[in-house]
Amino acid sequence: MSNVQDSWEDDPSAQDENLARQAQQQMNIGGQQGHGGFRPGAASFQPTAQTFQPGQSYGGGYGYQQPYYGGQGYYPQYGGQQNFGQYGQQGYAGAYGQQGYNQGYGQWQGYQQQQQQQQQQPQQNQQAAKPAPTIAKRPDASAADAPKPTITKEGGAKVMSIGGDAPKPKAKVLSIGATAPAKEESKKEETKKSEAKKEGTADAAAKVTAAKAIDKTDAKGSGSGKTSPTPSSGRSSPSRGAKAAARDADAVEKDQAADVDEETLKEIYGKEHVNIIFIGHVDAGKSTLGGAILYATGMVDQRTMDKYKREAKEMGRETWYLSWALDLTNEERSKGKTVEVGRGYFETEKRRYSILDAPGHKTYVPHMIGGASQADVGILVISARKGEYETGFEKGGQTREHAMLAKTQGVNKLVVVINKMDDPTVNWSKERYVECTSKLQQFLKGTGYNVKNDIFFMPIAAQQTMGIKDRVPKETCPWYDGPSLLEYLDGMQALERKVNAPFMMAVAGKYRDMGTMIEGKIEAGVVKKGMSLIMMPNKQNVEVAAAYGETEEEMTIAQCGDQVRLRLRGIEEEEILPGFVLCSPKRLVNNVSQFEAQIRILDLKSILTAGFNCVLHVHAAIEEVTFSALLHKLQKGTNRKSKVPPSHAKKGDSIIAILQVTGGAGSVCVEKFEDYPQMGRFTLRDQAS
Repeated sequence: MSNVQDSWEDDPSAQDENLARQAQQQMNIGGQQGHGGFRPGAASFQPTAQTFQPGQSYGGGYGYQQPYYGGQGYYPQYGGQQNFGQYGQQGYAGAYGQQGYNQGYGQWQGYQQQQQQQQQQPQQNQQAAKPAPTIAKRPDASAADAPKPTITKEGGAKVMSIGGDAPKPKAKVLSIGATAPAKEESKKEETKKSEAKKEGTADAAAKVTAAKAIDKTDAKGSGSGKTSPTPSSGRSSPSRGAKAAARDADAVEKDQAADVDEETLKEIYGKEHVNIIFIGHVDAGKSTLGGAILYATGMVDQRTMDKYKREAKEMGRETWYLSWALDLTNEERSKGKTVEVGRGYFETEKRRYSILDAPGHKTYVPHMIGGASQADVGILVISARKGEYETGFEKGGQTREHAMLAKTQGVNKLVVVINKMDDPTVNWSKERYVECTSKLQQFLKGTGYNVKNDIFFMPIAAQQTMGIKDRVPKETCPWYDGPSLLEYLDGMQALERKVNAPFMMAVAGKYRDMGTMIEGKIEAGVVKKGMSLIMMPNKQNVEVAAAYGETEEEMTIAQCGDQVRLRLRGIEEEEILPGFVLCSPKRLVNNVSQFEAQIRILDLKSILTAGFNCVLHVHAAIEEVTFSALLHKLQKGTNRKSKVPPSHAKKGDSIIAILQVTGGAGSVCVEKFEDYPQMGRFTLRDQAS
């Protein structure tokens, strides 16, 4: 019971203040327990309390015992150590109990009342309660219900045991209204809780605790954040050093939490974002299907659709009005052909979707490849109409090429929709549906798709919006009992995202709009306003001035998988080219002039040898490359490498070769496939094709 190293005698300011009162306090010892501070209905005393809280008026009177007797309470008959509930272990003689503030017994009534209410708790609850700062205010009925520990700093930070073991001295005691405990050197429950929250050093933990309490209560407190026992200063407001430490700790904590605050996590783990690409032969109904989805989900209102319908009728293209939601240019509308990759956006209860409407015409295949590189799921649109299906699936048709390109660009999930089932030549015929799907199954299996897991077939009528949002009615199609298109998309498994990886995004497009704007799909990490990034391969430092999603509204944060438009500072629009990569300074993308790659030859008119020239499509970049050397031929089935380098390769072969970038800047930004699949997956096209 001799923990005197933290007593009032170590503190000059407290010593001066208390010397003048010692005589008066001694004179009042005999009359102490006669004062009317006892309140029988306040609370019941718990005899098995583990720890006596320091700084409380455990004499029930003037708080003299702490400064005068070193906080030891040598007069048990006055309520210091006896189990006399009427004399207030918990400061029930609140009329004169000063809570260790060493004041005269007519002062600081606000502190008395607040502490008196908060101390009417069982000691067991005080130890087990989670420390939570409370703003000092006028007590009300609910104030007594919150079991919050009160630890005061003034008048000697002592710990007494009543009915239990004496705990070790405290490292630092903090008083903020009625408040949060500081870190103890002993392994108590409060310490364990704070350590579980902050896995830093003891010093940092104390600072963060102080900073949080000050921030929440907006009240005055004291504490230097040191972990070694130090004497009390006697002040009831923080010193300049304590304030500075609190501010520093708060700044550090905010800096560490900047990337993963609660709002960020809520945004990140909100609705998943999925990119869909519509692929297929020209006139299969891709744009019409996209327009039907936008209309069915309410992204295009009835008034706009009526306008499109009226304008299409005037042009003699009445059946095309749905496609106009995605085909926005006059050229596309007049010819009924998509040229650029059309974009759309819709949202369901479970997910957010971006539509990439790829052009089906052979001339615009490079655009289709660029769109496929940004997609997560492919929707292969097939026309069931007699004649159109055959045209699309034959050698010259784009159905085969689009399916192959989608697979090579990483679109591993394919939904095959058999469109135009309402056509008079089909009329929801099961035989025609089976004919279309069986041929496709064999071809897609040869392309590398797993027919059971990666592909799903369904009949729809996009022009009538049947099978889009709601299932096809039984009376119309009795033989199909599967989900509708949106129902299936919502029910797909969650996609794997590199949310925690350093930020990386390939630039798919650029333009000027109140500054330099770029667009593309985020391949890894998250981005938000104010972030500093590097534009590769030029290694230019840029800052994100604003981020926009599919809508015109500014986004607080965008994550991996999102289609975004970013406004950048520190770079001009003419300094950027499609295929450049915006990345985090922590992890720069590799910029190479040659690389080793595994290649599977899907279609080739002649043979391939060293020196063969072709066009490389990787993410959003398009570069000319040359095969500088063939290294290995891979055995079918086992993928075992040949020991001798092959002299040539032909259609159907898998090889490992070295590619040299010959066009443009002579280099390209790529990553290893296992690190960033979309940045390490590419397509080679013969210039003749």
